[in-house]
Amino acid sequence: MSKFDDYPLSRVPESKRLSLLSVAIVHMGMLTALDQFMLGAVLGSSMTAGEAFTAITLASLLFGVLTFALGYAGMREGMPGSLLARWCGFGRHGSVLIGLLVAVSLLGWFGIQNAVFARSLTFALNGKLSFAGSAALSGGVLTLLVTFGFKALRFTARIAVPLFIMLVGWIFWHAFHGQPGHITPPVPATDTLTVSAAITMVIGGAILASLMTPDLTRFSRNGKDVFAITLLTILAGEYGINGLAILIARELQTSDIIVIITQTTSTLGLFAVVFSTLRVNDLNLYSSTLGITNAIEGLTGYKPRYQAITLLLGLLGTLCSVFGILDRFVDFLELLGVIFPPVLGVMIIDYYVLKTHRQTLAVSRSANTLPATSPLIGWPALIASVAGGATGLLSKWGIPVFNSILVAGAVYLLTAPFLKHASDLKEKVVAD
Repeated sequence: MSKFDDYPLSRVPESKRLSLLSVAIVHMGMLTALDQFMLGAVLGSSMTAGEAFTAITLASLLFGVLTFALGYAGMREGMPGSLLARWCGFGRHGSVLIGLLVAVSLLGWFGIQNAVFARSLTFALNGKLSFAGSAALSGGVLTLLVTFGFKALRFTARIAVPLFIMLVGWIFWHAFHGQPGHITPPVPATDTLTVSAAITMVIGGAILASLMTPDLTRFSRNGKDVFAITLLTILAGEYGINGLAILIARELQTSDIIVIITQTTSTLGLFAVVFSTLRVNDLNLYSSTLGITNAIEGLTGYKPRYQAITLLLGLLGTLCSVFGILDRFVDFLELLGVIFPPVLGVMIIDYYVLKTHRQTLAVSRSANTLPATSPLIGWPALIASVAGGATGLLSKWGIPVFNSILVAGAVYLLTAPFLKHASDLKEKVVAD
């Protein structure tokens, strides 16, 4: 994607918008990667195929609605998600919190992806390099590549997405038609999952993609492109990678993806793991950098350098993998599945229902600038997000992710009109 890392704190001009394929191939990369394969393997080894695909379908419907709605807003305004949050309920300082949450979560994903790669490298070298050594080596190399070779990493999207899909297809064929003797003895799952828990996990695995979508669709040309991008990502990620992983895990009776990949594909599998890790961690660091950049600028007015922030985040993510974040993968997904949906729900309600700043955004959009003012902090949005997140974490009934969105939406609709006047009194001029 040309000029993919431009405009972190401004609108993308109409003249810089890109084709459907240019944006779609990068967006699809978020859900056609190892984390989705890991998730599908967990689902396939912990529940029946029917229950797993029911969870995927219901989660995909919610993911599709949230992703398209927020992605369309990003396309219309030409802004990344963390910046758009300033005029979608959260205000200048409230968007700082959103940016920080996104950055921390993406560090988790970076650590998970790096840990999977490190395990693959250790396996390929027959244990000659320890896991910690492999994680430090791969994380350091990836960080340097993303920091100093971002243009080259963007190119990997065109290679990594189709390559990883072909890899999963080969694993699928080998699992059902290969020689049984080539596969490591199965490791049956010890835990079972309910459909409700599985839906929360699937949303947890995809919800950051929804929040990151404006970072990409701000380069899109129209709403039809945003819809197509959302649909293609669901088909390729949820029903392609995730769905095939469910069937493979059930056939091989294991959720250990390192066993699945290395025993069925050998060198080809490791090669695909490399490109998949590059592709996803490229985007993880990019969106994480946008969030941190917005946070720093929102608090201090200072605009930090992209390379310095990316290097710092990459090093922190590498430490996460070295210290074993992969061991908490399921808990991590479940936590994400109830923290971020309320944030998306609040932003969507503010933009499409309450339309608090739509007129202000429209006026500045015509001049391709940011609005001259923004609320300092959106207390109703923060209160609603906390209420929704707490409901999702603490409630024992229904589906936590649905509960969190419904509660957040209701609280925001009730509190926003009453607190709007106080928020309007604290508008802050946005520095150019």
